[in-house]
Formats: sequence, structure tokens, C-alpha cells
Amino acid sequence: MVSAARGRSEKRDIVHTSLSARGRGGRARYGGAVTEPMAAAETVAELGEREVLARILRRLPDVELPLGPGDDSAILPAPDGQVVVTSDTMIEGPDFRLEWSSPQQLGHKAMVSNLSDIAAMGARPTGLVVALAVPGTTSAAFVEGLAEGMAGALRRHAPGCGIAGGDLATAPQVLIAVTAFGSLEGRAPVLRSGARPGDALAVSGALGQSAAGLKLLFAGLRKSRDAEAQRLMNAQLAPEPDLTAGLRAARAGASAMMDLSDGPLLDADRLATASRVRIDLEPGRFAHLSDRLASHLARLLGLKPLASAELALELQLTGGEEHTMLATFPEGVALSAGFTRIGTVHEGTPGVTVGGRLAAAKGWDPYRDASSK
Repeated sequence: MVSAARGRSEKRDIVHTSLSARGRGGRARYGGAVTEPMAAAETVAELGEREVLARILRRLPDVELPLGPGDDSAILPAPDGQVVVTSDTMIEGPDFRLEWSSPQQLGHKAMVSNLSDIAAMGARPTGLVVALAVPGTTSAAFVEGLAEGMAGALRRHAPGCGIAGGDLATAPQVLIAVTAFGSLEGRAPVLRSGARPGDALAVSGALGQSAAGLKLLFAGLRKSRDAEAQRLMNAQLAPEPDLTAGLRAARAGASAMMDLSDGPLLDADRLATASRVRIDLEPGRFAHLSDRLASHLARLLGLKPLASAELALELQLTGGEEHTMLATFPEGVALSAGFTRIGTVHEGTPGVTVGGRLAAAKGWDPYRDASSK
């Protein structure tokens, strides 16, 4: 996705500055150890595009690509002739607040939110391009932190995958737009449209953690030293989903799959609509997780047991940004390791029920809910 906020300066591609060194076999290598200190007083306007770009590239993972940064476009591998593509944009204000997130956390989250979409197709990530727009007064240290966060997320969640290029620009607020690419390596993609009656609905992680963290942030607990509060807030600010779950589910025979980013109710409704089935979420299957989350919320927010239990269930059903996998598995197929069953696929009018009762497809909507974050 390309940012429309370019400022007055001419658009310049991040790959215009030739900084890559050729590795063996003519393949481009980039990244490596950081050699220069970055003074906190420096701003991107003072450094200029070329130096900012150089400092970013030196902090990215050292990976091999057919052609990386240094030309007008990069070249990524496509072993089976098919390319999986996704994009996501994070904008200061609607999507994050600088008083809550460190630049490292922002860089990390920008990578994870895109890598999870690639994983949801049963694909392996092969590269990313990043468009970054910041005000000219932004400190160079902030941009350095973003690059470090991106590099750390790639090393942890997509070893061997790197950033192949992108764009640098100015804007009134911070904007990070990422496009990720992946390879199916000869496998068929796992689509949203493959669920069938009798399938089990399962998720590859806990529910409501990121939404609970957001609740705590709004409650003013950002600087809390409580370990559980920090864990929940980190689930929102720098999520750590198991992104290998997508490939495992695909290999195990998942019939449908998607990234859980907007909440189980809304995302399950999307899956049900695409598959033309009804999906019933069964709270009893994850009641033990609800009880644990309710206990934490009661203690941290000072809620009574009933109120905390109701809030925990609401967050688990509607809370987004988990970036785990929501998948269906046919009858007789064992759930992939790390998945917990949370519902069942049925025949009927496409939609979602909770415990057999019709439920509205409520979840995160960027146009409706942006003012609440």
C-alpha cells in the first residue's frame, strides 16, 4: 500500500541509494553490524535521505536475495512461479500512540502484522518492502529504533527473510506501510473459503490478550511494574504469535485459515461468509482461558468477579490484533500442534453464533473504531 502523504518533496524510492554489496553467485547481500553511534540530537531532516537510508540498511538482517536494495526495484525468489502478496499500514493516531510504543515495538509490530497474513495462506515469507513517512523533526534515533525492531522481528519470526526496499518520505505523523511477499513452495494455498460442515474451528494461541493490553493502556497502566500487566500490554504493543503455526496447519490438512487480527466474532464471520457455512463459537471450550484472563483483569482494574468475567469474554470474542491463526480442520484430522478448538462449522445461513445463539459480527473496524485507539 502506497502512502498518499508525500509532503512537498519529490517521491524517492528507498532502493535508489546503491548500498548493497554483491555476495556469492551475484546475489545481493545487505545488513550487518552497526558501526556508527547515533546522536540523539540528530533529526532526519539534518541527516538527509541518503544518510537515513544508509543507517536503516546497516541495521537490517544480513540475508541473500536475487537482488536487494540498490536498484530501482528488487528481485525476490518465486520457486513455484506463484507469489503470495499482502500489505498493511500503521498510522500514528488511529493505529498507535508514540507515548505508548517504543520505535522498536512499532518496527516489530509492523513486521508481525504482515508476516501473519503470509503465514495464514500456508506460505513462507520471502521478502518485504517498507514505506516509511515521518516528520522532518523526527530524531534519527527513532528511525534507528524502528529498523532495529524490524530486524529483530524478522530474525525471530522469519529467519532468512529480509527487507528488499521501499520508500522514504515526510508526513505530519509517522506512517509505516509494509508489503510482504511469500512462496507456497508448490503447495496449494489455504483459503478462507474451504471450511465445511463438521470441521473444527481452532486458534493457535490465547484469545483477548492484545485487547486486554489495550484496555490496560487506556487505564493508564503503561508504566506499571506488574509482570502480568506488562505481558498483556506487550501483546498489544509488540505481539509474539507463533507464526510457524500457519505452515504447520497447512501441512496438517487445515481446510480454511486466516490471520486473527480483528477479533474471533468478526474474523469467523468472514470465514463463514467465504465458505458459505455457519460457525458456532463455543465459549465452554476456552472457559479456562476466560477464567484466567478475568482473574488478571479483576486484580489490575479493580473489577468485581462478574464484571471481570463479562469483560474477559467480550475481549476474547471481539478483541483483535492477536495475529495468531484461525483455522478449520476436517473431521478426523488431528489439530495441529499449538491449536485449541474454540468452535464447530455447521450447515446453515452464513454467519456466526455463540453457544448456538446468533451474534453480531463485532470486531475491530478501522473506520468506525479508529478514534478509540
